[in-house]
Amino acid sequence: MTVNSSSNNDKSTSIVISSMHRLPIIIICIGILLIALPIQLLPGILITSFGCFLLIQSFTLKLKLTSDALIVMQLGKELRRFPFENWIAWRIFFPQLPGLLYFREKVSPHLLPLLFDPVMLEKELKLRVGELEIKSNPEHANSSNN
Repeated sequence: MTVNSSSNNDKSTSIVISSMHRLPIIIICIGILLIALPIQLLPGILITSFGCFLLIQSFTLKLKLTSDALIVMQLGKELRRFPFENWIAWRIFFPQLPGLLYFREKVSPHLLPLLFDPVMLEKELKLRVGELEIKSNPEHANSSNN
């Protein structure tokens, strides 16, 4: 993680979230296991290829969070900017596993594989757009039915 300001708890701090290679490595391992099974070769090759693609992406992509946007960077250049003012909601699915980041903008939804540190990403999103987080609270759902 790279911090470009003096305070870690400040919304105005620009932060680059470090990459994690856990998801691509798990997918590659699953693909190799499927290749080793004598059932079918094609699914294993496809899954391993997808894992290799994600591994390359995990080395080239970075997420930068600023006070007003989530920025996807590739090799140090801005690839895509998602201004927080356009966000409607967000949620991280399966953060303990290699999870997914879902966020919805006014125009379209987005689903990104977590090639980044999920703990740091969640912390920073809560700091910047915490009020938009979709919470899964089974107790709240049960109490509304009573």
